[in-house]
Amino acid sequence: MTTPSRVTSDGVSPQTARSLRAAMQRLFTGKPQRTDGRLTKENLWREAQVSRATMNRAQPILAEWDAHIAERGKTTAGEARRDAEITRLRKKLAAKTQECTQLAMKLKAAATAIAALHHDKALRAELTNRSGTVVPIARRP
Repeated sequence: MTTPSRVTSDGVSPQTARSLRAAMQRLFTGKPQRTDGRLTKENLWREAQVSRATMNRAQPILAEWDAHIAERGKTTAGEARRDAEITRLRKKLAAKTQECTQLAMKLKAAATAIAALHHDKALRAELTNRSGTVVPIARRP
């Protein structure tokens, strides 16, 4: 016969409550051990190594989770740094793309000018190399 497990005011066993709270702290501090660190309830139960149903029975702990998320948002410090870096890199990419577009336009203009100069030079060379012979046309009597 098994002995019934003690259920705390959290709705779960003391060990489960400790696991959930420890997992919450690891996720909030950005030091997860078993997940990618996103602040989701799925990561909470996976990080605590309990079932989703067990986590859902711990309503007071979930209320703490929800209060923390409502107060501080869902992004961790690491995610905020990552998002800031992504924003910075996107701006840098946009500037480089604009610069590349301007350089491509300048290159096209230069190629057009070079082609026109080449055509003019070839025409001059052709006109210079022509040896013209004037042939008088006889008048009609």
